[in-house]
Amino acid sequence: MPPAVLDLARPARRVCVLTGAGMSAESGIPTFRDAQVGLWERFDPLELATLSAWASDPGQVWAWYAWRAGLVAGARPHAGHRALARWQRRPGVDLTVATQNVDDLHERAGSDVLAHLHGSLFVLRCSACDRASDASYPVMPEPVARLDPPTCTSCGGPVRPGVVWFGEALPEDDFLSAVDAAQAADLVLVVGTSGIVHPAATLPHLAGARGVPVVEVNPRESAVSEAADEVWRATAATALPALVEALDDEREASR
Repeated sequence: MPPAVLDLARPARRVCVLTGAGMSAESGIPTFRDAQVGLWERFDPLELATLSAWASDPGQVWAWYAWRAGLVAGARPHAGHRALARWQRRPGVDLTVATQNVDDLHERAGSDVLAHLHGSLFVLRCSACDRASDASYPVMPEPVARLDPPTCTSCGGPVRPGVVWFGEALPEDDFLSAVDAAQAADLVLVVGTSGIVHPAATLPHLAGARGVPVVEVNPRESAVSEAADEVWRATAATALPALVEALDDEREASR
């Protein structure tokens, strides 16, 4: 572990953690831009995650998201997710999690998530009246090409995934909450994000402009690297448990 990272984390009482696709990838969830497999290998995910794709063929889009939901349901939080949950429960620490991931791995690891910046795969809503829906994805042992989406109990419109599609605005409350948390933090930790998807990518820069130290945890260089005060070239499942364990050891030693 870079000693400077521990030096920044040790006194931090307000910590904002921003996580991206690299965090979920270690749990076996393919990143959004990974090559598709089987039935979906001829499709570009960027073409399926749009309002126009939904308007032209909601059955195809719903089937694709149902397949992805099955992948997420079969994945398990890794040691990095669990370490963040442990850090969040630490007395005297106010740790917030803002994630660009649409999965629920943070929640299943025990973390409270302040903001799902790109929406949530499992929070469904009507595409016509925008009301929340208690519908769910079907169990799909094998992917299918098309699947009729459930209908809204209020207006009868088709129910859609609660994710942010390309061309849609981020959920305003989530984004503003993440901005506030980043700018008010003693430390911003950016984990496994490419830093190229805006406006979420602006968060480290907004924090840095307020003088908040930014630490990047990523095994490879990203667009975040130039904005980071310290860079730790490691994966989330390796770095986060090591950091939290070091903080716990120091706390025990000081008693």
